[in-house]
Amino acid sequence: MTYDVCMKLITIRKKMLTANDWNRFVTEMKHKLDVFLLADRLTNAQYEELTNLLNCSE
Repeated sequence: MTYDVCMKLITIRKKMLTANDWNRFVTEMKHKLDVFLLADRLTNAQYEELTNLLNCSE
């Protein structure tokens, strides 16, 4: 469930935000994804997919 919510959030925000806002969002989201991974809310594969989605859009 965490994965699905994060994927939707990233997809929606990518379309809406300006470059500066996007960069801020990416930084904040990476911190959240780290916490979700440590709390076993995401698998390693899901974490990598979401961070790659963030990185390719920077």
